[in-house]
Amino acid sequence: MDDDARRRRAHAAVDAALDRVLAHDMAGFAALWAPDGTMTFPFAAPGSPRALTGRDAVTDYVAGYNDLLLPTAVVDEVRHTTGDPDTVVVEFGVRGTVVATGADYALHYVAVVTVGPDGITGYRDHWSPLEVQQVLGRTGLAEATR
Repeated sequence: MDDDARRRRAHAAVDAALDRVLAHDMAGFAALWAPDGTMTFPFAAPGSPRALTGRDAVTDYVAGYNDLLLPTAVVDEVRHTTGDPDTVVVEFGVRGTVVATGADYALHYVAVVTVGPDGITGYRDHWSPLEVQQVLGRTGLAEATR
């Protein structure tokens, strides 16, 4: 596979991930991972995981997401290519509704996504625990989704 095809594959995986989040299909979101793919959280709050290894771990982590948040739009999306054709950096915001209160919310992310032949091999999810605190009243999602 040449570099252009690898870049297209990486962007297609990001498109699919965002589409599944907006469709409230978190099982489908996790299914995009390679069996041994990782999801890491460089700015994880205390009590939240810093890393997940494997599709099953990602599936478990996101399973209750839509019990908390119902995303309705991806906003302010900017993508950056890298020297690695398998990796794309995505800056974006997500708007939606907090399930418990019905309030609108906005959260912002920078994701570094690496994709291989079997799916997402690495997803570094840079998000702000302080933003989550303002939205959910807690600094992380883990304790809320388990």
